[in-house]
Amino acid sequence: MNRALLRDLYAVAGAALLVLAAVLIGSAVQRRDGTLRVDAPPLVGHWIPHVGPGTPAALAVAVAVVAYGPVLAARLRWRPLLLATWVVGQAWTWSLALIDGWERGVVGRLTTRHEYLQVIDRFADIPAALAGFTGHILLQSPDNWPAHVAGHPPAATLTFVLLDRVGLGGGGWAGAFCITVGTTAAAAILVTVRTLADESLARRAAPFLVLAPAAVWVGASADGYFAAVTAWAVAFLALAVTGHRPRWTGLASGLLFGLTLYLSYGLTLFAVIAAAVLFLGRERLRPLPWLLAGFAVLPVVFTSLGFDWWEAYRTLVTRYYQGAGGIRPYQYWVWANLACTVLVVGPATVAGLRRCAVRLGRLRWRPGPPTGRPGRAMGPFGPPRIPDQRLALLIAAAFLALLIADLSGMSKAETERIWLPFAVWLLAACAWLPGPRAWLTAQAVPALLVNHLVVTGW
Repeated sequence: MNRALLRDLYAVAGAALLVLAAVLIGSAVQRRDGTLRVDAPPLVGHWIPHVGPGTPAALAVAVAVVAYGPVLAARLRWRPLLLATWVVGQAWTWSLALIDGWERGVVGRLTTRHEYLQVIDRFADIPAALAGFTGHILLQSPDNWPAHVAGHPPAATLTFVLLDRVGLGGGGWAGAFCITVGTTAAAAILVTVRTLADESLARRAAPFLVLAPAAVWVGASADGYFAAVTAWAVAFLALAVTGHRPRWTGLASGLLFGLTLYLSYGLTLFAVIAAAVLFLGRERLRPLPWLLAGFAVLPVVFTSLGFDWWEAYRTLVTRYYQGAGGIRPYQYWVWANLACTVLVVGPATVAGLRRCAVRLGRLRWRPGPPTGRPGRAMGPFGPPRIPDQRLALLIAAAFLALLIADLSGMSKAETERIWLPFAVWLLAACAWLPGPRAWLTAQAVPALLVNHLVVTGW
């Protein structure tokens, strides 16, 4: 066994001990005083071993990806690879969701008392609902919003309102929408990695983006949908700053980043990832007017309809500490959240992140190009040329955003779904792992165990 692999296994063992500590300590704290407010710490869910109609399909998809995923990822043409990644990712996500059955695994996910579909009828007059949205956030306010509606800007709820308006109402359609859209995030990440680093790294990452434990929570939570929106915002930005139709890709990226702002307050941290993409691009200034124009659209629309983003956020912070956020102990969740992340990204990603850190340690900045070239000035230094180091910077930005969310104290529990938009970017670190079939098996096993042993909250 070579030293690099041995160090990978040490990293995985350390992550496993972190998860074990979160389970044992969390269970003891929850039994003692109930302050964690979760029944299967560090996850939201219940310990109920079970099988379901999705079990055979999940096993079959896992075996197929392990056996053929690396070979097909290397041989398929690029566009068919993107399509295959999406299709097989859907198969994996649907099969995991259906382990809990159609009603419990899909239909019921977005119809509980905390979820968005509970308030569809209150948006009959959308402008009036938006103008009065902030007035229903606090717990003591009349007709206060359910937790997830109050905890997000209104575009999250409006998504399901609009689905209902076009005849796709109810939990089944909502769950199918989140899975169908959420699984496109993998293709967006592949586009970004190919654009900013190189195609070989993207191809090696592809099977890991398909067979990700994160699929347990993509099917079916709204945060899976959020992950796709943010992933495509970053992908279009990567295309724009590398000269691929910068007007249109910059505009598309701006529109999606503007939507992101109104899907979840925490996704403002994607500014960290966007900054990394801008740094890695060679055409930084050219797409900026289009990016900013696209970004301004939804803030102008929502503000003109009476929704004040900053006022709503400040009110939400008060609501957060009125409820579970004010009870859950920070001293546990500040590290147990990271144990949740280990379960979401899997052991292969832990090993990949170790290799990412090694590449960051070897980072060498190159001099920027000569000044006086509009759109290309990079200042005293520019991004590295080596694809491995460029990918490492992108992954590091995603990890930094996740750490900021953790330290903020506004993410205590439920991060297995809340952090999906950040966590899926960490999966790209698996591109550096040798022996992909063994590591893919290591990814599939914890996903199958979690979904068969725990009835998750999403």
